[in-house]
Amino acid sequence: MRKLGMDELGRLSVNEFRQSEKMPVVVVLDNIRSMHNVGSVFRTADAFLIQGVYLCGYTPQPPHRDIHKTALGATETVDWKYFQDVREALQELKGEGYKIFAVEQVEKSVPLQEFSAQHSGKTVVVFGNEVSGVGEGALALCDGSVEIPQWGMKHSLNISIAAGIVLWELARSYRYTDINHT
Repeated sequence: MRKLGMDELGRLSVNEFRQSEKMPVVVVLDNIRSMHNVGSVFRTADAFLIQGVYLCGYTPQPPHRDIHKTALGATETVDWKYFQDVREALQELKGEGYKIFAVEQVEKSVPLQEFSAQHSGKTVVVFGNEVSGVGEGALALCDGSVEIPQWGMKHSLNISIAAGIVLWELARSYRYTDINHT
């Protein structure tokens, strides 16, 4: 087995990335404390050609070296916006025809494996604070909630891990279904 070199991976240039068709998913980060988590979400959004990232509340914004440390340039490719109030961001996205889903453990949340098969249209996934999760103001504007099934003693994941799992599942469903065959 031979590891592939960078020139063999078929990576897009910044211009090619910007002109590529994006998966119609927007990630909303509300009151995320860690710059490393923010950078990691940007990098994951780049990997799966996500439409964009909305940063809300006290979530750190680029440019910052601690975000760049994990984003590795993804803040230059992934479109992003900042909103002081998450409700303003969600209302804008609703107005653009997006369905909004919290990634949170709430009553009637849908397990991720069931959710991804049903939602391949314009979708927003909201990730909340590392300790308190998605806030009540954001939850009130959501069309539903998705939950990552977990079976161990701990029933939470780091935001960057949760985002990676949810975005991969959405990308897998979007890219590999008969309806959205690319």
